[in-house]
Amino acid sequence: MLIGNVGRDPEVRYLDGNSGQAKVATFTLATTERYRDRNGETRENTEWHNIVAWRNTADVVERFVKKGTQLYIEGRIRTRSWDDQTGNKRYTTEIIADTLQLLGKKSDNPAASGPQQTYQQTAPAQQTYQQPAQAFQQPAQAQAAQNISDDMPDDDLPF
Repeated sequence: MLIGNVGRDPEVRYLDGNSGQAKVATFTLATTERYRDRNGETRENTEWHNIVAWRNTADVVERFVKKGTQLYIEGRIRTRSWDDQTGNKRYTTEIIADTLQLLGKKSDNPAASGPQQTYQQTAPAQQTYQQPAQAFQQPAQAQAAQNISDDMPDDDLPF
């Protein structure tokens, strides 16, 4: 699970030409850890993650994600290796996004209008949209008590 900001505009490729059947989007995500050291000074540690989104999730990334967008991502970590042109063994570690949720303010992300949206990869060829649960509603008695206390002036205390 990662929450962070997109570091560059996503790169989208089509594996079956431009037919749109197999789409993959790649981008970087920065996550920052903030803490206080022994001297009480605030320290920051930023990590960069390579994110890979497939099929419909890649379509959402292509339409709504840009540099600076705040995202929540759930996924799997994968390390790949290959031989470069000079014959050296190279490695890369990526996060394969299973769930992607747009975060942040509406002004930061035009796609975030309305309720937050979660896009979850459930199977290699299927995509589902999950509506987040509605906000917790206070019970009627607690709501009534809240309304009564709001009507009382601050200087009319009973003690």
